[in-house]
Amino acid sequence: MATVSTFINFPRSTEEAFNYYKSVFGTEFAGEGIIRFKDIPPSKEFPPLPEPDKNLVMHVSLPILGGHFLMGTDAPESMGFKVKFGDNMYINLSPDTRKETKRLFEALADGGEVKQELQDMFWGDYYGSCKDKFGVEWMFNCSEKE
Repeated sequence: MATVSTFINFPRSTEEAFNYYKSVFGTEFAGEGIIRFKDIPPSKEFPPLPEPDKNLVMHVSLPILGGHFLMGTDAPESMGFKVKFGDNMYINLSPDTRKETKRLFEALADGGEVKQELQDMFWGDYYGSCKDKFGVEWMFNCSEKE
């Protein structure tokens, strides 16, 4: 079933923020809980991280209200990120099919900026991101396999 969630980048405080949100909403982290950058398989695409960044949060997901999930990551400067509050949030779309993912991605990227082309990722999903022509950040994550 297709879903929508809110995705937030933090400079280095994702774990603290999400533990706070967890206490506020009284829910538990979804899936495998907190996934860290040290859990990324070695790859040419992802150069080794400095030791202090390896324990940062790569992904966490927390159900909040009405089936809505709050998701987050630390966005370390060692990976080229410069978090600026106000442009550190994404609307994350998880369509049911790759076809619908591609359609939505192309439509929202039209006149905007592709941040990461749609592609198969190491976590097993079809993923991409863009900023639309109005400056809204979008992420796409489809679990359907080809």
